[in-house]
Amino acid sequence: MNKTVSAPSLGTSEPLKTASPELEALLNQIAEGASARERDRVLPFDVIDLIRRARLGALRLPVNAGGAGSTIRDLFAFVIRLGEADANVAHILRNHFSVVERLVRTPKDEQSRAWQKAVAEGAIIGLATTELESPRVGNVTPGTTFTPDGNGDYFLNGTKYYSTGTLYSDYVLVRAADPDGTSGATIVPIKRDGIELVDDWDGLGQRLTATGTTHFRNVKVKRQEIVFDTPDTGYGVAYSNTFAQLFLTAVVAGIARATLRDATALIQSRKRTFYYAPTEIPTDDPLLQQTVGQIASGAFAAETVVLAAAEALDVATDAFDAGAANAAEAAHTAALLSAKAKIVADDFAIRGGSLLFDVGGASATKKVTNFDRHWRNARTLSSHNPTTYKARSIGQYEISGTPLPAKGFF
Repeated sequence: MNKTVSAPSLGTSEPLKTASPELEALLNQIAEGASARERDRVLPFDVIDLIRRARLGALRLPVNAGGAGSTIRDLFAFVIRLGEADANVAHILRNHFSVVERLVRTPKDEQSRAWQKAVAEGAIIGLATTELESPRVGNVTPGTTFTPDGNGDYFLNGTKYYSTGTLYSDYVLVRAADPDGTSGATIVPIKRDGIELVDDWDGLGQRLTATGTTHFRNVKVKRQEIVFDTPDTGYGVAYSNTFAQLFLTAVVAGIARATLRDATALIQSRKRTFYYAPTEIPTDDPLLQQTVGQIASGAFAAETVVLAAAEALDVATDAFDAGAANAAEAAHTAALLSAKAKIVADDFAIRGGSLLFDVGGASATKKVTNFDRHWRNARTLSSHNPTTYKARSIGQYEISGTPLPAKGFF
């Protein structure tokens, strides 16, 4: 049985810092139960509640707004560590931090300030944007609708898929379009009448993320709760999705670290070895040492490229916030580095997840070890948008200078 997660000593006056003994204790506790939760399919509501109480969702909010004032690089360094502790939990929070970055971190009106206050107090935001029906390639207009109610507000109707993390959240951001085809987003409480969350995700990896279906049936939405797309707001901003894409890659880098952790511990705990091994003691076996060295190098490379891309994203975000002349160029650079980071991190994490079995042999494949989760989870995350499409766009840019697509998966 998976033991109940209890809170370390958490302060309530401010969010935990990304480098603190309290945060280390929390990460260690999350990691201790991660394998059993995933193996036995125990949804991590208690872990998300700890994160809510620690107000980690406010890491990117300014200090004067009740946040920690973390840089993007600081945040992604934490995400890598959280991905190492539990890739499911890290992935659950991806949409929260993406929404905070788009619409909450720098509020523009009274409504967005209200959302910021909720996040500062610990609220977690989920996401419901993906639809399975698309009339044509490249179509970005949602089928989900904002229908005027005749009194200045709207009814929200539609069905979304891959609503990662929403089952654990307090609010959900939903993409929809009004009768004129204008796209926008709204953030509403998940307990509002007309919202149904279905935990029907059946992927081979990331099994606890609740990446399921969400139905919206005549959900009442106030006009002030909708942010329609503009060139300088929310989803209308070019390369506004780079943050969310790099977040997934940071989780993958965390998986690479977890693979190294388990590979090292596995060799250190082994009492017997292969009958044709060059040494009696597994830790002295040069072939096993080499394999761990390969896993370690891959984990280092994955983490390094993610943090380099995060630094570029910090530069781009600061330029956008300041209205700098080079903001568009900086955003493209960050998107380019994030795409390159994905290709590198995915490759090393997936390869490392396979190499793990070379240090343990057949006994490492037992279900009780759950070592296969590292490969499954990395492979699942990598599939969210295949590296082939990233590599093609990168190559096109390097050869002919064609910019990366400004929307979608870049």
